[in-house]
Amino acid sequence: MVRGKTQMRRIENATSRQVTFSKRRNGLLKKAFELSVLCDAEVGLIIFSPRGKLYEFASSR
Repeated sequence: MVRGKTQMRRIENATSRQVTFSKRRNGLLKKAFELSVLCDAEVGLIIFSPRGKLYEFASSR
């Protein structure tokens, strides 16, 4: 089965929006780590939550 395309728009429900942010943030941090390991690249990632909290990732050698 193929999923249909979803329209990109703001999630109105605050709880659903927070859950989606957390899941996507964790996925993005994981991908940044994988990119740094697999490609031996230096990667830096900065994410600010809607409430202003900072999440960061920096690869180091």
